[in-house]
Amino acid sequence: MSKERAALGVDVGGTFTDSAAWDGARLRSGKASSTLDQSEGVLEGAATVLGDRSVERLLHGTTIATNALLERKGARTALVTTAAFADVIEIGRQDRPALYDPMADRPSPLAPRHLRFGITGRIDGAGTEIEPLEDLHRLVDEVRQSRPDAVAVCLLYAFVAPAHERAVAAALRDGLGRVPISISSEVAPEFREFERTSTTLLNAYLEPGTGRYLRKLRERVTEAGLAKEVLVMRSSGGLMDVMAAARLPAAVLLSGPAGGVVASAELGRALGYGRLVSFDMGGTSTDVCRIEGGRPQVSYQRTIEGYPCRMPAVAVHTVGAGGGSLAWVDPGGALRVGPQSAGAFPGPACYGRGGSEPTVTDADLAVGRLSSETRLAGSLRLDPDATQRALAGLAERLNLDAWATALGVIDVVEAHMERAVRAVSIEEGADPRQAVLVAFGGAGGMHATALARRLEMGGAVIPPYAGVFSAVGLLLSPPRSDMVQGVLMTEGNRIDDVVAGVVIRAREHMLAETGRSAVEVRSMVDVRYRGQSHETPVTYQPGDRWEVLADRFHQAHHERNGFARPGDPIEVVAARAEAIGEPAMRWSDLPEIVPSGEPRRGTRTVLTGRGPQEASVWWRPALVAGAEVVGPAIIEEPEATAYLQPGERTTVHPSGALEVTW
Repeated sequence: MSKERAALGVDVGGTFTDSAAWDGARLRSGKASSTLDQSEGVLEGAATVLGDRSVERLLHGTTIATNALLERKGARTALVTTAAFADVIEIGRQDRPALYDPMADRPSPLAPRHLRFGITGRIDGAGTEIEPLEDLHRLVDEVRQSRPDAVAVCLLYAFVAPAHERAVAAALRDGLGRVPISISSEVAPEFREFERTSTTLLNAYLEPGTGRYLRKLRERVTEAGLAKEVLVMRSSGGLMDVMAAARLPAAVLLSGPAGGVVASAELGRALGYGRLVSFDMGGTSTDVCRIEGGRPQVSYQRTIEGYPCRMPAVAVHTVGAGGGSLAWVDPGGALRVGPQSAGAFPGPACYGRGGSEPTVTDADLAVGRLSSETRLAGSLRLDPDATQRALAGLAERLNLDAWATALGVIDVVEAHMERAVRAVSIEEGADPRQAVLVAFGGAGGMHATALARRLEMGGAVIPPYAGVFSAVGLLLSPPRSDMVQGVLMTEGNRIDDVVAGVVIRAREHMLAETGRSAVEVRSMVDVRYRGQSHETPVTYQPGDRWEVLADRFHQAHHERNGFARPGDPIEVVAARAEAIGEPAMRWSDLPEIVPSGEPRRGTRTVLTGRGPQEASVWWRPALVAGAEVVGPAIIEEPEATAYLQPGERTTVHPSGALEVTW
């Protein structure tokens, strides 16, 4: 293994910052509390695993863009559209966020009405100028007077004819100086005016804040001599240059969860599982994603906090249910858990940092799944007395004892997570009984088997490095470039030329951005029945015949929607390409486990729905390949804990993965 592949993956979560370093022969990992300034947490996390050593590449998963959108802390953003289209972001699709709730409102537009501007000028779908741009100087003056921090430009048909959009952007740059400008023909060159405008506006809204953070991170990493190169995880499950991410924050909105999904897919291939559901339970939230054939499901449009985003992203479903999720009683007297979280500070009551409200972690400690001797993130000792005080107040409101309350908190949070898995399986036509649950994150192993058994899944796998698995996923993620071109083509058109052009652009973009050549390029097209309002991505390589494409589409449409109409004409509305590079590490590079220490650590009383039971306690780093552990049992490791219920059995795979059956 060459030194050029030495890398550090750092994944910043709401509660902990996880780090994993690969030097070509050995993987080191660590966990630290997240910081308000994420760049500080990145450097602190690096120090836990590297000391004063350096690496070639820092690979970063971040929630900075996501948090800015969730908290509405983006930039003051102006929107420029073709005249009479300034209100498209408010009109939307005229659907309702909650069909049977007349009081439910859409989120407020990211550009308020007084920051929306129209300009005369039009190019048709064939690229012919119908009406030249007019009043460009007036537009620049009006936008300048509104004093925006960022500007989004989205003109009609710019996805096929971007000349007017580029002219407007050039004039705005001359008139506004260093104010960042996002144009739709670069951010999301696809049809559908509302979604294209929304995505471009999202990018502009997030660019100043995300850009500041990523540039600051790059400077601090360089000053510390930590790494020569910084790459950021894309939402689609690949890496992009840090400065490119600063200019295109819409591409990293789901950067945080993507690393764990990539790692789950790699582990599934290594263990021979064709269908998986990744289950990442951290301190603040739980992320789940379906994986089939060794590849995560990728969505080409997500709605994030009510805002459509036409950027490829792993199809993660997130719920506000993590170890730090607060338990509370609603006005009707029902026990609720989340989505509010105690975060890293003050954190759960058992952290001893001043938190007084009970959380899922407190419940796990109270029932014995966690030990008072456990040191989270290597140094944080848990306080059972603080947990008991927090649970006592909740128990009083529920008129229950503390133990019944703790079990209730666990049952409620597991019900939330069950619904999340159903959303990515049953609700999408996939049978979870044919899949295996891959559980990771600091809290994933404590709830994995209960969740899998609720859904009658085929088993559960708790991977090695489970507590920092998303950081490991960054090391397994390749550099990636995603390209798309909106088209409207029917049989007889030169679809090969369009797809080949997008493939070439994807290769060139990766080389220009990262200095690396693609080792694989996957191409596909979005297909629909003529006049249909939604499309289905279908694999397509230049040279494939239209008949082959049609057969693939009919099959994919049947799998996704339960029916197909083979006699109806089809049309292609977009061509896509994914250029994939070489990751820092492959799963096969990891050495087999080398056990050390004494595996058996005694017993501990665990409270279950059937009453107290004695559970055996095991130290995971000491378990040899092939070893079996029978529940009830608790398996501890430096960054995570797993819990086996009575009747469950796990076998240690040579990779260190725990394969659980029942």
